[in-house]
Amino acid sequence: MHRQQILQKENLTGIFWMIAAMAVFAVEDVFIKTATRQLPVGQVLMLFGAGGAILFACLARRAGSSLVTAQVFSRVMLIRASFELVGRLFYGLAIALTPLSSATALLQATPIIVVLGATAFLGEVVSWRRWCGIIAGLIGVLIILRPAAQDFSALSVLAVVSTLGFAGRDLASRAAPASLSTWALGFYGFLTVLAAGVLYSCFDGKPLVGPTVANAGGVAVAALAGVFAYAALMKAMRTGAVSVVTPFRYTRLLFGISLGVAVFGERIDGPMILGSVVIIGSGLFVWWQGRM
Repeated sequence: MHRQQILQKENLTGIFWMIAAMAVFAVEDVFIKTATRQLPVGQVLMLFGAGGAILFACLARRAGSSLVTAQVFSRVMLIRASFELVGRLFYGLAIALTPLSSATALLQATPIIVVLGATAFLGEVVSWRRWCGIIAGLIGVLIILRPAAQDFSALSVLAVVSTLGFAGRDLASRAAPASLSTWALGFYGFLTVLAAGVLYSCFDGKPLVGPTVANAGGVAVAALAGVFAYAALMKAMRTGAVSVVTPFRYTRLLFGISLGVAVFGERIDGPMILGSVVIIGSGLFVWWQGRM
C-alpha cells in the first residue's frame, strides 16, 4: 500500500510538471508572436535561440555537465537537429503569421504522427484500431485546415510542416545517446533555433532592426519561459509514469487557445473546436491502445 501511495504521488508530481510545461510553452509562444510584430521573424528566432542556449549553457556548467562530447556529433543527433530546425523554423513562422490558437491546435497532431512514423521507420507493429485512431487524427487536422473552404489560408500549412519536424525530432530522440544530459539537449536545441533564424534571415533578406527595450525584454522572457518549460517537461517525463503523464500534453491546446483569445482577440469557430476534439480524442485513443 505504501508503494502504491508513492507511485500515486510521483504521478501527481509528473502531471503537475507536465501541465506547468504546457502552460509556459504557451506563454513563450505569446511573447514570440508579440515580438514578431515589430522585428523580423528570423531576428526573433536568432535572439530567442541565442538566449536559450546561453541559459542552458549556464545550467550545464552549474550542474557540471559537459556540452561537448563525441555523442553530440553522432548521426542520430545530426538527424535530430535537422528535424528540430524544420520544426522550430516553421512553427516560429506559424505563430508569427497565423492565429496562435490554430497553430497550437495543429501542433497537437504531433503524437499521432510520431506513432505513424514509428510504424514506417522503426518497424513498430500497429493494430488496426490504432490505425483508425491515426486516420481520425489526420481527419481532425483537415477539419481545422478546411482546404476546400473559401477562408482556407495556405499559411496554415506552416504549422503542419512544423508538426512533421517535431515528430521527426521526437522519433530521433528515441535513439539519442542516453548519456546526453537534459542541459545538453536543451543547449543544442536552442542552437538549432539560432541556426533556423540565420537561415531564414538569409532567405528573407530583411535587414536586422534595433530592438527596443520592450522587444528585447519580450524575447528574453520567451527564452526564460522556453528553458523552464523544457526543463519542466523533462522533469515530468522522468517523475511520473509515461502512460499517465503523456496525455496531459494536450493541455497546451487549452492554454494556447485561451491566450490567443485573451491576448490577440482571436475568434474560435466550430470547425476548429471540432477538429481539436477529434485530434485529442484520437490521440488519447492511440495512447490507450498502446497500453493494451
